[in-house]
Amino acid sequence: MDFTAPTFWISLLQIIWIDLLLSGDNAVVIALACRSLPPKQRKWGIILGAGAAVVLRIMFAMAVSLLLGVPFLKVLGALLLIWIAVKLVTDNEGEAHEVAAADSLWKAVRTIAIADAVMSLDNVVAIAAAAKGHPELFVFGLLLTVPLIVFGSQVVLALLTRFPVLVWAGAALLGWIAGEMLVGDVTTLAFMQQFDPALVQADPHSPIGLHAAPLPHYLASTIGAILVVGICLVVRGRNRPEEEEEAEGGA
Repeated sequence: MDFTAPTFWISLLQIIWIDLLLSGDNAVVIALACRSLPPKQRKWGIILGAGAAVVLRIMFAMAVSLLLGVPFLKVLGALLLIWIAVKLVTDNEGEAHEVAAADSLWKAVRTIAIADAVMSLDNVVAIAAAAKGHPELFVFGLLLTVPLIVFGSQVVLALLTRFPVLVWAGAALLGWIAGEMLVGDVTTLAFMQQFDPALVQADPHSPIGLHAAPLPHYLASTIGAILVVGICLVVRGRNRPEEEEEAEGGA
């Protein structure tokens, strides 16, 4: 590829911008999953979580053409992401629990790996589209996610530690992403096109040449965020009497 060509630098800037936008989601997940670890383990949780994110991106990169055409893939991913968001808020609330180091660390890494597996697909697709068939740009885009995720996770984790209420904002963000994934599935797009063509728009990078129009896109994302927060409130409301009973029994 001609490194002096304007198209190269345009593609490069597009990839950097995509990574800056999409890697933030993964950084939030890693920070949420690691927030209850002892301070000495948080660094390892971030490093292992970022490594899992990159490995999953490489795996998806090798099979992206197949995965893009699988019906209901993003629907299932959206449901899984909602489940993860709820567990990140309702599990390990309060102070870090004194549990076995390896157990807590690997539990966090497992949560990160599952969430990254769900969210990495869109990241890979966006980078692949911006790279326009040039493998060197594609590899660069994947590698660039490592420092962005590691640095971003540390910043977000510091904010979560200082402002615990941001955990809810992070969960709502995952619900927003889940809504985006739901209306981005090939089956959902085909249904919306048949129901009302105005609900979709042309997209040359989509497996069926479509993506959701702004109205259904933002509506689904908003519903996803509200749904996650609502489920978390219900679960916490049910768990609170049990926690109070356990506290009274212990006293």
